[in-house]
Amino acid sequence: MARASIPLLTTIVTFVYVIQSNPATSTATILHGRTRPAMVLPLYLSQPNISRSISISRRHLQRSHPNSHPNARMRLYDDLLLNGYYTTRLWIGTPPQTFALIVDTGSTVTYVPCATCEHCGDHQDPKFEPDLSSTYQPVKCNLDCNCDRERAQCVYERKYAEMSSSSGVLGEDIISFGNESDLKPQRAVFGCENVETGDLYSQHADGIIGLGRGDLSVVDQLVEKGVISDSFSLCYGGMDVGGGAMVLGGISPPKDMVFTHSDPVRSPYYNIDLKVIHVGGKPLPLNPKVFDGKHGTVLDSGTTYAYLPEAAFLAFKNAIMSELQSLKQIRGPDPNYHDICFSGAPSDVSQLSDTFPAVEMAFGNGQKLLLSPENYLFRHSKVRGAYCLGIFQNGRDPTTLLGGIIVRNTLVMYDREHSKIGFWKTNCSELWERLHITGALSPIPSSSEGKNSSTDLSPSEPPNYVLPGNLQIGRITFDMFLSINYSDLRPHIPELADSIAQELDVNTSQVHLLNFMSKGNNSFIAWAVFPSGSANYISNATALRIISRLAEHRVHIPNTFGNYKLLQWNIEPQVKRTWWQEHFLMVVLAITIMMVVGLSVFGILFILRRRHQSVNSYKPVDAALPEQELQPL
Repeated sequence: MARASIPLLTTIVTFVYVIQSNPATSTATILHGRTRPAMVLPLYLSQPNISRSISISRRHLQRSHPNSHPNARMRLYDDLLLNGYYTTRLWIGTPPQTFALIVDTGSTVTYVPCATCEHCGDHQDPKFEPDLSSTYQPVKCNLDCNCDRERAQCVYERKYAEMSSSSGVLGEDIISFGNESDLKPQRAVFGCENVETGDLYSQHADGIIGLGRGDLSVVDQLVEKGVISDSFSLCYGGMDVGGGAMVLGGISPPKDMVFTHSDPVRSPYYNIDLKVIHVGGKPLPLNPKVFDGKHGTVLDSGTTYAYLPEAAFLAFKNAIMSELQSLKQIRGPDPNYHDICFSGAPSDVSQLSDTFPAVEMAFGNGQKLLLSPENYLFRHSKVRGAYCLGIFQNGRDPTTLLGGIIVRNTLVMYDREHSKIGFWKTNCSELWERLHITGALSPIPSSSEGKNSSTDLSPSEPPNYVLPGNLQIGRITFDMFLSINYSDLRPHIPELADSIAQELDVNTSQVHLLNFMSKGNNSFIAWAVFPSGSANYISNATALRIISRLAEHRVHIPNTFGNYKLLQWNIEPQVKRTWWQEHFLMVVLAITIMMVVGLSVFGILFILRRRHQSVNSYKPVDAALPEQELQPL
């Protein structure tokens, strides 16, 4: 969710990205006509208590080899189209407190809800409690920051054009990156929220990790300390996969990585030198300057889709439609948007290239990035085998904005030291194997930094769940404890099942109540997740997603159901059914049909026989006839 608030040059003006959540995703806020939301970068006057602006001038650090410094290898969670963002885990304080933070290259501040927050939403994890951290220190008022009214502590405030905001105090503590990182925990400055509004208040994630250019950016702080190279990388999972990986620091680029120049002076955002787009091997008939309007071509990890200037979008749409004349154009899943969708394509993502054309982006240095169909399409949520264009018109704004859909299953290296950005197509779920990075080192305890150093800073990272390749999962069971009486809970069981299904990203019909037990004012409930529709088993990819959310306690339900706790989970293999169990319905149906047909035939024969008797009935001549009463004359 790109909520960039990147200050420029003076303390008065701030650039702001505009992003909004639609039913499935998070995109730019301003609607132009009936199209998808578009990105706008308006200018705003800073409020008096906003932190002083951060110069975007580049630091001239000593150039270094990517492997001369350690890096922080971190996992990405959630899904760009389902959740509207990707998150990563960050641990703050001693002992560490865990937070799920939206990965955003358009933001420069990292912030989490503070325990003293007066207006914060109900997020994924508990709020940060400074009093529970032995290494926390407030950032005292100084000449380089804006201060609170008592002039005791530095404060920050970020306002966004979709009317959401975040404000609070600045603090410093030890930040840990997980046990897959070989970068030891480091002290860093972050925002401790006291007030949040709008989307920031309602989102499920705890806060934002800012990866943009600025003194408060996590990347800039680590580079300033000299503990990482001036680089970081992101790798988003592909269609239907989600997750991914992030690296803070440099890595050795693959030999076939495609690079493009990124000018830090051109705009405050990470931009690329896009010149031409090819569709089906043919270049779009456009002037290359169309991709250099206003802020140029911006690459933003927090934006869901891609947005092109009007001329570029129309040319791209026409080129795609001319290549797909064999497919049927249908309405989009949401009537509020005029999505361009097609049906009749294969459901298997790996086969989309046989139906949809190849798209290439050519850069100023002549190198080209090949886009797979999953890089410009998203699944139609209501029609199987249907897909919609994930590239839209950016309203009247001449800026080209490339969101996360463009770089799915692509390692993107933000090499800030050499002012370039690299792209490498890969399977992001197997990134470490593809890069030949073996082993995951646990964080080394940080060296003493004054009197508040800690020797036990390694947070626990969720394990890597591995399922046997030949295991066919019949169902996944889990037990839940709820601090609510079952008599009060019982009428709302369907609502609870629906909430759980949404959290596990499955259909409500797949979630079944197995058993329950009431103990005082508490309830113990056993649930099971079954295969969807006519499927006989749950796929390993779906099972891993469900298990990770259960094991990492990422299932959240409304507060109306009280406090809850997931006690245990289990996977059960598919039960092999007997011949009678597999064909029971067919046998019953066959018997029913035979009975209906038999009864129908018997009824027809009976009726015909009766009719035949009534037509051909006769009486003998000497048969007695009943007397008929003569009517008087």
